[in-house]
Amino acid sequence: MKSRLKMPRGAIAPRSIAASPARTRSMQRLTLAGCPDFWRLWSVGLVVFTVRWLETIAVGVFVYQHSGSAFLVAMMTMLRLLPMGVFGVFIGAWAEKIDRRITLIAVVMLMLTTSASLALLAYSGQLAIWHLAVASFLNGLGWATDNPVRRVMIGDAVGGDQMSTAMSLDVGANNASRMVGPTIGGLLLASAGIGGVFTLSVALYAFALYAAFRVRYRNAALVGIAPVFTRIAEGFRLVRGDRRLIATLVVTIIYNLFGWPFTSMVPVIGQNQLGLGAGGIGILASMDGIGAFCGALLLTLFLRPAWYARAYVGGVTIYMAMLIVFALVPSPEIAGSALLLTGLGGAGFSTMQATLVYLAAPPEMRSRLLGVLSMCIGTGPIGFVALGLLADAIGAPWATAASGSIGLVCLALARPLWRHI
Repeated sequence: MKSRLKMPRGAIAPRSIAASPARTRSMQRLTLAGCPDFWRLWSVGLVVFTVRWLETIAVGVFVYQHSGSAFLVAMMTMLRLLPMGVFGVFIGAWAEKIDRRITLIAVVMLMLTTSASLALLAYSGQLAIWHLAVASFLNGLGWATDNPVRRVMIGDAVGGDQMSTAMSLDVGANNASRMVGPTIGGLLLASAGIGGVFTLSVALYAFALYAAFRVRYRNAALVGIAPVFTRIAEGFRLVRGDRRLIATLVVTIIYNLFGWPFTSMVPVIGQNQLGLGAGGIGILASMDGIGAFCGALLLTLFLRPAWYARAYVGGVTIYMAMLIVFALVPSPEIAGSALLLTGLGGAGFSTMQATLVYLAAPPEMRSRLLGVLSMCIGTGPIGFVALGLLADAIGAPWATAASGSIGLVCLALARPLWRHI
């Protein structure tokens, strides 16, 4: 009779041993071990995202309290987006000729200087709405460089096979900032005034500047390449010949025309329809970030290439539907739940947006095509202007609901395009 070999008490079963490398690979995928430059670039993004949301809510509440105009509130966010539409494609082509690390440092310094100037104006009692408008445009110039500069640097640092994971983590940073930025902005505005908001912005930008200086990434500035307009034309020709890129950019335009502008109405709806103060509006706006953070985490852990298109288009669909719910409900609790779901849908869209373009583009044209993507994102100002005017005419809730409804119709009509993604 053959004797059975018994495992000693406390020993690990072989299948557990076999599973260990898989768990290790999963952890390495999640943490991007061995890519310190990614985490430095991620830190810069986290700060820029946080300050963007911190200032967007605080500026929106401040402008509405001093003007009573929903249109002017929408214009503050519109001005942050305008440089993407006007300059995005040029920045994408120009980024191929410069050292991206130096550009990143210069962008952070510009934003730090802008916030410091606003803080000084606020403490001296001279801050006016037009100052905020100019600062929003200048910060928008920095934002327009994010895709063709910082995110191209991320892709080069981690490689194409880990781009989806890197984008999920980067979008997760954006979404984490949407959890804390609006809350901090609203509470600081209520307790320390608008000057306290910009003082915190300066401190955060100082940390981002430190992280940017520590980035070791270098790209060789290309010399002797075609002029900017020639390279822009080459980028558009590539887009025109690739149905995946056309579909991705069309969905981006729909989102930025009819979805994204609703964020400018959160302070208006929060104050007028839901009866909230500055702190309450900040907490309400953070619900979108909480949902988006959870969505980005789930995508980081579980998303596979076969589901990229579903995450992208499905995310926009959920976003549009839930912003309609947010606009029309009378309860802060239900409105907050709707924002939670807009964040969840937005995570799928924002994670896959840059990823799909990056993976579809030849390596030598990634900056150009991400510049084209920035230009498409920059169509958002049209949506902000339209929503602001409509909100002044029929009220912010009905204007927001109409925008979401039109977005859903446009998305349905674009199905022959996005089914190719």
